[in-house]
Amino acid sequence: MPHPGRGRRRPSLPLRWRRYPQPVPALRGRDRAIVGAALALSVALGGCTGPAQRATPGSAIPAPSMSSLPPTPTQCSNQTVLAGWSTARLAAQLVVVPAPEADVAAAAAAVAQGAGGVVLFGSAAPADLGSQIRALDARAPESIHPLVMTDEEGGGVQRMANLVGSMPWARQMGSTMSPPTIQRLAEAVGQRLRALGVTMDLAPVLDVDGGNGPNTRDPDGARSFSADPAQAARDGIAFAAGLLAAGVIPVVKHFPGLGGASGNTDYGPAATRPYSSLLSTGLLPFEQAVAAGLPAVLVSNASVPGLTAGPASLSPAAIQGLLEGRLQFHGLVMTDSLSAPAITAVGLTVPQAAVRAVAAGADLVMFSSGQPGPVLPEIEAALARAEATGEISSARLIDAADQVLVAKGVSLCRPG
Repeated sequence: MPHPGRGRRRPSLPLRWRRYPQPVPALRGRDRAIVGAALALSVALGGCTGPAQRATPGSAIPAPSMSSLPPTPTQCSNQTVLAGWSTARLAAQLVVVPAPEADVAAAAAAVAQGAGGVVLFGSAAPADLGSQIRALDARAPESIHPLVMTDEEGGGVQRMANLVGSMPWARQMGSTMSPPTIQRLAEAVGQRLRALGVTMDLAPVLDVDGGNGPNTRDPDGARSFSADPAQAARDGIAFAAGLLAAGVIPVVKHFPGLGGASGNTDYGPAATRPYSSLLSTGLLPFEQAVAAGLPAVLVSNASVPGLTAGPASLSPAAIQGLLEGRLQFHGLVMTDSLSAPAITAVGLTVPQAAVRAVAAGADLVMFSSGQPGPVLPEIEAALARAEATGEISSARLIDAADQVLVAKGVSLCRPG
């Protein structure tokens, strides 16, 4: 389907979360994409140059008299400034590079080149992780810091439990805790993550699964809150609300639902349940998460019978048609790892897959193997070639980079 820059991005206001179990209001448009307490684009009349500014709610500006009105100025926005960025710089902002939590500096060169995010891997974080992350942030051009993310789901999927505290598997949380208790636990862990400089958690899992995983066959198992879609949604949204309350961006995954998948995409190609089945089961938690205003969605590498023959993370039908069209999601769209066997099995390198993903509508692309320093320029070059040939429009790159900056709470305009 046509994708002229997607046309879905607009400046928006902060997302205000109420304490669970009060209902979270469904927000409109870009409002769903914003997290934290001070996130709005500053609008200035003219003068779009200067260092990046953290967005804060704007103050009313008295209207000038008709006699003092200047010639119609160009209104400043992130997109007007991004239009002046080079293709390489735009492309870098769309890439998340991997780094071991014991050696965060491994991503320093990529961050200095403008990488949009860093995903930390490991099982026991060093005591000086916070200072390592601060040193990494200091390398970012114009103080546009990367999103620093990790997987803190609970159970066996925690990267830094030794620093932030352990959590049970999601399934155990769902069977032994109320939603308010889940929210409080996630908020406590989120506060510790935020204190370290971790700004995004690749959690919660919203997949609907009752299997015995996670293992080479079942990607979910105990990572799922419940085999009941309503409970999976309720508990997953409570977990996300706790992270948001702590100032950490939650990322719901693995859209459109890996529960009952034919295999684990970390080990090879896999398919979700048929699309017709997902509509009444696995998709429901994501529908409710979007309605609740959650800010970020991670798209899986599984194919979806009846919707897309290839990985959903590379599919316009899955991202533009289903996530943004049917569900009306207007927030940050991320891919699962593009170095996963499910991607390499279809004959794509990470740079090639990145082009396919961004063209399909993804804003952030991730990879988990290879060296971040060399791979980032390869992705930049691939996206630049795609833009030169018309495979990806410059508007699409600007749109994606803008969405990343909005998630970070960055305005490129001087305050008015």
